Amino acid sequence: MRLDDARLEHILDQGESFRVDYKERLDGSAVTSIREAVCSFANDLPGSDQPGVIFVGVGDDGEPTGLNITDQMLTQLSDIKTDGNIVPPPSMFVEKRRLKGTEVAVVTVLPSDSPPVRYKGAIHVRSGPRRSIATPQDERILNERRRGHALPFDIQPVPGATVSDMSIRRFEEEYLPGAFSVETLEANERSPKQRLATTKMIASVDGSTATVLGLLVLGKRPRDFISNSYVEFLRIGGTELSAPIIDHETIDGTISEILRRLDDKMKAHISTGVDLTSSDKERRESTYPLAALQQLARNAVMHRAYEATNAPVRLTWFNDRIEIHNPGGAFGVVTRENFGRPGVTDYRNPNLADAMKVMGFVQRFGVGIATAKRELRENGNAEPEFVVEDTFVHAIIRGRAS
Repeated sequence: MRLDDARLEHILDQGESFRVDYKERLDGSAVTSIREAVCSFANDLPGSDQPGVIFVGVGDDGEPTGLNITDQMLTQLSDIKTDGNIVPPPSMFVEKRRLKGTEVAVVTVLPSDSPPVRYKGAIHVRSGPRRSIATPQDERILNERRRGHALPFDIQPVPGATVSDMSIRRFEEEYLPGAFSVETLEANERSPKQRLATTKMIASVDGSTATVLGLLVLGKRPRDFISNSYVEFLRIGGTELSAPIIDHETIDGTISEILRRLDDKMKAHISTGVDLTSSDKERRESTYPLAALQQLARNAVMHRAYEATNAPVRLTWFNDRIEIHNPGGAFGVVTRENFGRPGVTDYRNPNLADAMKVMGFVQRFGVGIATAKRELRENGNAEPEFVVEDTFVHAIIRGRAS
């Protein structure tokens, strides 16, 4: 939703409110304040269904200050969406606009379809021009609001699955410390069900029905309810599928169990040689950089389609290449033509992306492919190849030439 100049100037004249914030500059505490404002606008506690707007280079009186709006500043503002501090990632865009004859930076934030949204574990909301941390009642309102939207598949309730099908111990000991700020955890008003609902592990605070996310992250036996939630690992002793099978494992469990076991598999099969000739120092060379394989495998698990298919993620390791097959084609703003382009990203499973960030498997959003390309290039491998179709994405990673 792009607002025209006349509309933006009208908003400037109305003063700060539950959907408008002014910032004179982008430095010091203003950076944190802008992130908190983005979080609060995404949560849209009043339920306005209207975008929130942050003007950078505007004084408290609503008048532009003449701040120099640089490309570096716009990039810094744009990074708020993908740096992993606000989860699920907000829908927002950043522009340089000329308002009242002066350039200002405009950050437009759309209300989230999947609240609550958190900044560093805290849920920020806005009442008039004032920002605050959400109360338990605020959280309840935001949780209830999810019912009014077409929910992403990853937080849809799973009939027949309840809290008893999830590990509460794992939730309390492993997940909560990463999901909530220390201040929120120390607030004793929140019941276990409120915390499960706020993190979208159950459908509502009044019920006990587990969501797809709850089972993927905390499930005791996730495949009992989500049959395709596993990775098929196959090591082939040749360059064709008809060659002998060296290693085969069906890797299932929670998302964290799958990814850790997959890491172990990849580490076991990466060959490392020692180069004693090209320099005075011993240098170890691997056929594949582990970090690149991790990025591509985790991307597959994060972005795959969990609905309308029984297919798992498949990782097939040949003598000369690795192929990762991901059920679920390009999604949202990502197309066959722009797939893998820096800055172009969308989320089929935005709440699973949030959970993977909480568990430490994702550091930033939207940079997995770029990171994999860099790691492969630095290791001497060719760039990964991608086949993008309507129903799957297929990645091919070539081994390092010896």
